[in-house]
Amino acid sequence: MYHRILVAVENSEADRAILAHVARLAKLTGAELLLVHVADGWAARHFDELKLRESEEMKADRAYLEELRRDLTSQGFTVEARLALGDPATELIKAAADQHADLIAMSTHGHRFISDVLHGATADRVRHLVKIPVLLLRAQ
Repeated sequence: MYHRILVAVENSEADRAILAHVARLAKLTGAELLLVHVADGWAARHFDELKLRESEEMKADRAYLEELRRDLTSQGFTVEARLALGDPATELIKAAADQHADLIAMSTHGHRFISDVLHGATADRVRHLVKIPVLLLRAQ
């Protein structure tokens, strides 16, 4: 069924729900997990072009990913973690293709109307632009 699941994490409480759900799915299918967090602050978006140093936010994001990776690995999962830089939707789509993911799992926040336009853009763009299934789980 699924061999490699990309899990978009955002370094927030919403990650708990999606990780718990995906862990159960990965256990059933034997899938590997690819945790991806996209740093999208000013320094992250201009990191390569301006040859910047890693910001404190980026360092904290990297540490968070490593903590998640260690925790899931200790539970018996095969896990990779990647910090991407830039526009979240673009980077998630790129990572899914580059890493041969066959499912993307991410949390949503259940916004309504105009808030969807402002806050739901990442999930909306991802689900419309990839050719693999996207699992969206509403964060509590």
